[in-house]
Amino acid sequence: MYLSDLDAVMRIERASFTTPWSRSAFQTELMENSFAVYLVLELHGRVVAYGGMWLILDEAHVTNVAVDPAFRGHGLGDAMMRGLMARAVQHGAKRMTLEVRRSNVVAQNLYAKLGFVQLGVRRGYYTDTHEDAFIMWKDPL
Repeated sequence: MYLSDLDAVMRIERASFTTPWSRSAFQTELMENSFAVYLVLELHGRVVAYGGMWLILDEAHVTNVAVDPAFRGHGLGDAMMRGLMARAVQHGAKRMTLEVRRSNVVAQNLYAKLGFVQLGVRRGYYTDTHEDAFIMWKDPL
């Protein structure tokens, strides 16, 4: 992901999340966070998905993944997660973790298909709705 991708990323972000990240949050991740890795997926020059993670020691923590609503249901979330996992391994990560809303069964199914297992719950994790987050891990990557 480059700064030039942020207009498209923000469009997807706002369409995907009830409490979207700000543009400045993404800018900080890209320009100042040495632990951050962000990827975009393009089709015919159009950003249609993105994902990010932090690489800390031998762990990768997924920060966000989103697919443009017009392109959902075509395996792009799977492709993005596989891209993040491959990049994490390239950087020496041995395991990966993420949080997912209790209500987001589609994402939970994707992560389970990729070998993630639910190992915990963060009660009231999401500040917009106080919804719980399931903590999922893939170990080893």
